[in-house]
Amino acid sequence: MSTEFKVKFAERMNQLPPYLFGMINKMKMEKRWQGDDVIDLGMGNPMDPAPNTVTEKLCEVAADPKIHRYPTIAGGMKNLKREIALYYKRNYNVPLTGADDVICTIGSKEGISHMCLALLGPGDTVLVPAPAFPIHVYAAVIAGANVLRINLGSEDEFLSQLVTMCKSLYPGPKLLMLNFPHNPTGILASRELFVEVVKYAKRYGLMVINDFAYAKITFDDYVAPSFLEVDGALDVGVEFGSFSKSYNMAGWRLGYCVGNEQIIEGLAKIKGYYDYGIFSAIQIAGIVAMRDCDADITVQAAAYQHRRDVLCQGLVRMGWEVDIPKAGMFLWVKIPEPYIRMGSVRFAVEMMNRANVAVAPGAGFGEEGDGYLRLALVENDNRIRQALKQMRQSLKEIDQEIEEGTFKLEGEPS
Repeated sequence: MSTEFKVKFAERMNQLPPYLFGMINKMKMEKRWQGDDVIDLGMGNPMDPAPNTVTEKLCEVAADPKIHRYPTIAGGMKNLKREIALYYKRNYNVPLTGADDVICTIGSKEGISHMCLALLGPGDTVLVPAPAFPIHVYAAVIAGANVLRINLGSEDEFLSQLVTMCKSLYPGPKLLMLNFPHNPTGILASRELFVEVVKYAKRYGLMVINDFAYAKITFDDYVAPSFLEVDGALDVGVEFGSFSKSYNMAGWRLGYCVGNEQIIEGLAKIKGYYDYGIFSAIQIAGIVAMRDCDADITVQAAAYQHRRDVLCQGLVRMGWEVDIPKAGMFLWVKIPEPYIRMGSVRFAVEMMNRANVAVAPGAGFGEEGDGYLRLALVENDNRIRQALKQMRQSLKEIDQEIEEGTFKLEGEPS
């Protein structure tokens, strides 16, 4: 007599809501399989190529059979770690040795996830600015920690909330997760904010992580400060960086963590159990990127700035209010009336179904983001203009249906 087999997931799975971006991507791929030309403003997935010299080096090195073995050092090649240290000295005057204060990761998302496993457990509390990129919240949740969200507002408001939480919680929060320039909102951090964060981190025994993925994607002569360039930051925290955005190497999965040696030692120990490191040919290509491709970063940032301007101008002509970001590869825009009443998820579904345009619903970044969209600057100018045209036409259709009474703004579609 057979009984039906039942899969029993771990309790932590109940803490993970459906991944909204996975749903949007699935819809996008299904429409493309059906032959629809979906313009993708949803995912921050660079469509521009990596620098030629980087790709050429990868191909050259990958032809060597010896390279196909496991990397000899899981935490990153010595020469790559040295280049990362030199990069920090050159750009931020941060004195890294390139040894125990640098570790290479399989992208910053993997690194942050494993770092949380090293630092956090049941009973620990993490403070995360909100809205938040999902991994900044759920890496801590998966590790068993509690997450408290700090609403992003002015820097004074942010610091006030930080101090209140540190004073009122017992035991106090263990970790502060930062992300500046911020994804999804594009909010920036001043050097003065980092100075205050270091002061409070030392006062309340708070470790700090800054996700610095958009360090070099900056516009209008803005220069993003590194958290580690502030005096005392190396005593309390680390910073994650990525090759994905600066060098268009998203699929290569290469990132790094730099800063406090003890914190990095914890990440290295965890990673020793989980992976063997990054394919050596990718690491060697990464050395070339860091050493020789500063000009390519400048060109790419200029391309994103131009796309930002095209998208902002188009949205303004449609009557949307737009805050022009000075960094990152996204626009964070509020859905205008009356469409905001349908919520960001349904709005994204309507744009996918009606306009063949993929957008990221703000609700995917937490309840603070509902009513907003994150629009990626990855498509070229002509595709962005076409996306705007298709969105405008679809909203006209919705307006007509609202007038006829066949479209309900609140609740589910009729």
